[in-house]
Amino acid sequence: MQRHELEHPIRAAARITDEYEFVVVGSQSILGSVLRPPAECVMSNEADIFPMNAEDKADLIDGAIGEGSQFHETHGYYAQGVDSTTAVLPAGWRDRLVRIQSEQTEGRAGYCLDVLDLFLSKCAANREKDRVFNRALLAHGHVTVEAALERLPSMPLDADRTAGIALLVRRLAREAGF
Repeated sequence: MQRHELEHPIRAAARITDEYEFVVVGSQSILGSVLRPPAECVMSNEADIFPMNAEDKADLIDGAIGEGSQFHETHGYYAQGVDSTTAVLPAGWRDRLVRIQSEQTEGRAGYCLDVLDLFLSKCAANREKDRVFNRALLAHGHVTVEAALERLPSMPLDADRTAGIALLVRRLAREAGF
């Protein structure tokens, strides 16, 4: 997915829900915080999105422009309606959101995760695709081990899980050549 493609589901979600502001979580939120993301970070054709002030309307998004919809079949990408609990995120993540707003969004606003918050949420999920994504962020210098380890304690996780993610961050950095 490219940024102009992300703007389309934001615009469509606004029409469907009659809402103005949306939060994009998941991998494609990279399109708000990194100008030229690594190829490994833009492979998904799915944008996880929810209305900022009406999370209960996420099902409308899923039903109208979600996976398998006419929208998906026509454009090759889709929006998955989610909510703010979909991703495990560090404290203060809402204060670091990156705004996408343009003519392509018809003036509606999409807010994408800060790249470091996205990295940490992918560490918490820890699926193979998340590790590929995060290695690319490290290898291309979009995230540093130091910054990740500094923000990690603000994640809503117990001590064992936090320690496990710290080990994962260091392992991913070694695998990325650091």
